Amino acid sequence: MKKTFTAFLVLVCSFSAFAQNSGELTVPAKPDHEINRHIYGHFAEHLGRSIYGGFYVGEDNTKIPNTNGVRNDVVVALKKLKIPNLRWPGGCFADTYHWKHGIGPKEDRPTIVNTWWGGVTEDNSFGTHDFLNMCELLETEPYLAGNIATGLVQEMADWVQYVNFAGKSPMSDLRRENGRDKPWNVKYWGIGNEAWGCGGNMTAEYYANEYRKYATFLADWNNTGELFRIASGASSDDYHWTEVLMKNVPESLIEGVALHHYSVIDWEKKGPSTTFTEQQYFTTMQRALLMEELIQKHTAIMDKYDPEKKIALVVDEWGGWYEVEPGTNPGFLYQQNTMRDAMIAGATLNIFNNHSDRVRMANLAQAINVLQAVILTDEEKMLLTPTYHVMEMYNVHQDAAWLPLKIKSADYVMGNDKLPAISGSASKDKNGLTHVSLVNIDPKKAQEVTINIDGAKYRDVTGRVLTSKKLQDYNTFDKPNTIKPENFKGAKLKGNTLTVKLPPFSVAVLELK
Repeated sequence: MKKTFTAFLVLVCSFSAFAQNSGELTVPAKPDHEINRHIYGHFAEHLGRSIYGGFYVGEDNTKIPNTNGVRNDVVVALKKLKIPNLRWPGGCFADTYHWKHGIGPKEDRPTIVNTWWGGVTEDNSFGTHDFLNMCELLETEPYLAGNIATGLVQEMADWVQYVNFAGKSPMSDLRRENGRDKPWNVKYWGIGNEAWGCGGNMTAEYYANEYRKYATFLADWNNTGELFRIASGASSDDYHWTEVLMKNVPESLIEGVALHHYSVIDWEKKGPSTTFTEQQYFTTMQRALLMEELIQKHTAIMDKYDPEKKIALVVDEWGGWYEVEPGTNPGFLYQQNTMRDAMIAGATLNIFNNHSDRVRMANLAQAINVLQAVILTDEEKMLLTPTYHVMEMYNVHQDAAWLPLKIKSADYVMGNDKLPAISGSASKDKNGLTHVSLVNIDPKKAQEVTINIDGAKYRDVTGRVLTSKKLQDYNTFDKPNTIKPENFKGAKLKGNTLTVKLPPFSVAVLELK
């Protein structure tokens, strides 16, 4: 009797160690839409050590292997990530940047003072050719952000002609003089950046008129070049901005509306990147999960004017924002990247996937050495962050058919507040493989998720998981593999039921066959 009672206690304790959650995965015969790969885009601004010392180390650098000045190790890492697009040159920097200063012989290029980010003087050695050639190395599509605050319509129209026109013209002739015969055919164009703030402190009504003017001269009557023109969109919950753009800009002039939202605790007191408390973590995740509400409400406005969802919602700046690392230039926005950032990335990408009928492009801020970077560098050293690993695990969703996954989650409780502990998304790729991504943001409790599957039968499940000993753990240049994906043994398939046991603060991606 005693042995039986002891065994019962062990069973109860084992069961109660996992908070219970349930889910429904539907696999329709004809999926509704695909998850656009461009949701997994990145951002390279002239900011701190993003370009100079991050992507670009100079053609004459003999210490760091490079191709035309671009780090080879960065190229390898980002190609493995399958980055679909890269946004450049900003950000706030875009509306001070004049592209003609960054072409031609490098010794003849004028300098520029980066007034937004640290007041440093740049030599313009990394310009249009350098960026677009780098995108070819990376096998990614460029996303150029144009200057409408201190530039002119003619300047931006000339840029389009310079990079895209194959025939004879003043700008294509100039491109050839600078060593490039074939145009790059850049599709994605941002018309200004944060026009409500660093892009000119404009009202929505004023910007809408400026946008119409610029968009008109970037293309011909029918947009035969198929440019994807993206309007500078709202900051977080500025729904008026989206309303004005959707109401005042003709559908023929716009392909995308941007949205910027950062997971920041308080703009005046952002908190540390690695020594944060659980309360600071909880608040960060509140801000990250707010993305669900923001997308729903901006989408509802867009649906009024565009019920067929022709215009994309483009979340071209998102991620965590903390105080810079002690002793670094405050204008360089250099911060470490912990398991908290992995939680932000996994949960946010699940939200994007689940709204991929409207959200068809997004850009993590930023790629290297700035904010929630996927790569950090220090001279010849390079490391991959927890955020990198999440985005690499999730790239199985790119251009895969979206599958509805509904989860009823237990709560992650902090004082009088609570958040859903579990989020997820799912897709079916062109090879017939189904992938399910799950995130447990609870830093203390493991979570068991029981998912009923409707519409398909699977015989095998495998997966990978990203977690660590402490939420505050991060990779260093001395220990770059402290956090990396491991094979996941916590998923079991029985009939039409998938049972997953997620460790605390973990991200798992499963493959069902």
